[in-house]
Amino acid sequence: MLSNWMLVAIGGAIGAVMRFYVSETVPTSTFPWATLSVNLVGSLLLGTVAAGALTSALSESQALLLGAGLLGAFTTMSTFSVETITLVEAGEWRAATTYVMVSAVGGPLLAFVGWKSGQAVMG
Repeated sequence: MLSNWMLVAIGGAIGAVMRFYVSETVPTSTFPWATLSVNLVGSLLLGTVAAGALTSALSESQALLLGAGLLGAFTTMSTFSVETITLVEAGEWRAATTYVMVSAVGGPLLAFVGWKSGQAVMG
């Protein structure tokens, strides 16, 4: 059986590759769509994983692999921060404000939807 450290590492490797794939395939020339997408989708899925862990539908090992590992590497706060600064530096205030607001409201909202959906399905 793999240690918790190994589960997080394996999940992290998969999540990092998935995130890189999205960043390479989603056009981001005028707006950071790739980062916004991974952060919103990741929030939804992490809400579901959290509900699964709390209802015991997912084991601790599964929750660590999927939550801390895969989704932890798939989503990114640091890139969101740098992209926000880049938009501000370019004078793209409307895009920067939209990016921050959609991320700040959409992320928790989708995590809540994932949580409630996960509870309904797994609880």
